[in-house]
Amino acid sequence: MKTSELMAEAAALPVEERTRLVENLLSSLNPPESEIDAEWTTVAHLRLDELRSGKVEAVPGELVFERVRQFFTK
Repeated sequence: MKTSELMAEAAALPVEERTRLVENLLSSLNPPESEIDAEWTTVAHLRLDELRSGKVEAVPGELVFERVRQFFTK
């Protein structure tokens, strides 16, 4: 089966099945690494605790991207 035929057949699947297909394909490109995932989960929880406690203040994404653009256009 040609790739174009496979892609057309996949596009005809119901949304739920396409979603599962995409997840499986992405996992095959970047397999999960439980050690790294566990470390990121720990960091995410710490950052969430900092936000909730008021220790740090969230910065809107638009502002972050504007600062990055300014930094690289100097």
